[in-house]
Amino acid sequence: MISNKKVYFASDQHFGAPTAELSFPREQKFVAWLEQVKHDAEAIFLLGDLFDFWFEYKTVVPKGFVRVLGKLAEIRDSGIPIYFFVGNHDLWMEDYFQTELNIPVYHDNKEFTFNGKTFLIGHGDGKGPGDMGYKRMKKVFTNPFSKWLFRWLHPDIGVRLAQYLSVKNKLISGAEDVKFLGEENEWLVLYAKRKLETKHYNYFVFGHRHLPMIMPVGENSDYVNLGDWIGYFTYGVFDGNNFELLKFEK
Repeated sequence: MISNKKVYFASDQHFGAPTAELSFPREQKFVAWLEQVKHDAEAIFLLGDLFDFWFEYKTVVPKGFVRVLGKLAEIRDSGIPIYFFVGNHDLWMEDYFQTELNIPVYHDNKEFTFNGKTFLIGHGDGKGPGDMGYKRMKKVFTNPFSKWLFRWLHPDIGVRLAQYLSVKNKLISGAEDVKFLGEENEWLVLYAKRKLETKHYNYFVFGHRHLPMIMPVGENSDYVNLGDWIGYFTYGVFDGNNFELLKFEK
């Protein structure tokens, strides 16, 4: 890492929910955060659910989010790497970010090393024990035949239907609804501990849980959940030596 540079992490913005109008102030706040961090960013990681729904037809993507996409394009064009990991709400993302913004898109965890510290990074959905219903449903959603069928819906119908179901089945009411389940019941904590049995990581960084936390899971190893941009407005920052969770107050 370059001296005085930092690596930034954010996830679970869920832009577009519960409505475009109510989402707009959160989008403005996130753009302000991007504007702030670009001045000392070594890299920026977005860990999924940036949108509450996203589907890429061959020639169409959901309209809106122009300020967010424009700011990401500006930052990427300036030479700062941005990495995007799909979440369970934007898992139908394909190559739009790669083609239009030069931002690589990952559909599973990926390892990175910064300043000698090893990171395992991903959205976090479907990891660890339990949640079998979601895991089965994810297989259906990510099946090529399912995506092919959905693509036959006119975008005005498909996007509206998906947005309705997305908001209806999600805790968009705020982060205060999310409760810590205890270390023995947090699936991502258990997942991190299991991964440590075969390989050491200094940091496991995930989203999905909507609950900001940093928890030791082994010797010199921490599990990090980034929270969200619905009620917490939290983000992670690694300065080359330490990882912090901070709240964007602007």
